[in-house]
Amino acid sequence: MRPKRKIGLVLLMMSLVLAACGGGQSKEQAGGNEGDQEKVKLTIWHNFAGDDLRAKSVRSFIDQFAQDHPEVTLDAQAIPPDGYRQRLSTVAAANEMPDVFFVYAGSQSAELHQAKLLQPITEVLDAHSDWKDKFLPGAFDPYEFEDGQIYSAPLGMSATSILYYNKALFDKHNVKVPTTWEEMMAAVKTFNDNGITPIALGNKAPWVAQSTIIGSIADRVTGTEWFKKAAAQDGAKFTDPEFIQALGYFKELVDNKAFQEGANSIDNTQAEQYFIQGNAAMMISGAWTLTNLAASSSEEQMKDIEVTTLPAIPGGKGEANTISGGAGGGLALSSRTEGKAKELALELIYAVSGPEAQKAIAESNSMVMYDTEIDQSKVTSLYYKAFNLVKSTGITPVYDAYLSAEAAEVINNGLQEIMMGGPVEGVAQKLQDAQARSATP
Repeated sequence: MRPKRKIGLVLLMMSLVLAACGGGQSKEQAGGNEGDQEKVKLTIWHNFAGDDLRAKSVRSFIDQFAQDHPEVTLDAQAIPPDGYRQRLSTVAAANEMPDVFFVYAGSQSAELHQAKLLQPITEVLDAHSDWKDKFLPGAFDPYEFEDGQIYSAPLGMSATSILYYNKALFDKHNVKVPTTWEEMMAAVKTFNDNGITPIALGNKAPWVAQSTIIGSIADRVTGTEWFKKAAAQDGAKFTDPEFIQALGYFKELVDNKAFQEGANSIDNTQAEQYFIQGNAAMMISGAWTLTNLAASSSEEQMKDIEVTTLPAIPGGKGEANTISGGAGGGLALSSRTEGKAKELALELIYAVSGPEAQKAIAESNSMVMYDTEIDQSKVTSLYYKAFNLVKSTGITPVYDAYLSAEAAEVINNGLQEIMMGGPVEGVAQKLQDAQARSATP
């Protein structure tokens, strides 16, 4: 009996202590005075942990939210990108998600939605329709898991097939910037005849040719819907004539020596330097090249560089004025966050993803999927050109964002095979077989 009496005394003492502290709330929660507002705890996790301008911009908007909302106790964790996915996977497995957290477009956000760990942010988008309406077409596609319900607003954009060209070399050799495939092949011939590599390519890591070239060329030939059906193995196959034709255009570049000798043995960074030093007239690459050249090249070198889209394909089913890419990551809301905490969490998402934040991220020389005006003096000349180009073009899929991991590896290696003289039909068959395996239950 004595242990029970001791427990009873302990409980009595605890109840007196709790009553003295204001019904179980800490002083922080209750406030020092009776009229103080109750504190709301919010957690936010993100991977903007670096010293780059983009990371600093995002963190500044989180800090500003904390200053503007004294009623919130904000636990903000900046986790380095290398470990971010694993940290998020760990808390997801335990169903202990932070209130607001950064998610990547694609498989990660889809898996979190399937596990019922997310809730839509549609209401904050609808509450700020002027903000919602200025996102570029396709910005919400990776995050609309049910019709009319959106689960994140992207903070960035992936643009992978910008055609960079050296205007000085084009002018010197009287070459027209290509807008048709015929003009592209004429440019390739002229530059080769004058001892200049037509297109710089560093395909040692074999994703480069896939991400920057084949997705964009193929979309012009097949159209986007065909590709999505082939990826889903629903009414289209990678052995269809239109895809064989698309691979044929890539092979035509190879056969006409559009790329420098040994392109499969040099990396993307080496190709960028080869291009910026004037050894190649063109380069097909992503927005990451803007950042790399800004860090490694002079403004004098970059002043002659212009950007455009790949040329049209004759008789193609796809649109010409497009760049392959898509929405980047954005902030998501935990399915467990409710009441006042949810209301403030949505405010936090708007604060970090809203018009001011999109503009600041764009002015950090980072692409956004948002139509904003930027101060030209705050960015490099090349970024400013590319930013305005991307705003005026359509966005088409990057192949490896839709293919299975096995199929993506097959097309990556297959393009290397074509560059070494391999047949396009064999690559198409292997790609079809790999994607069919992934689509089979």
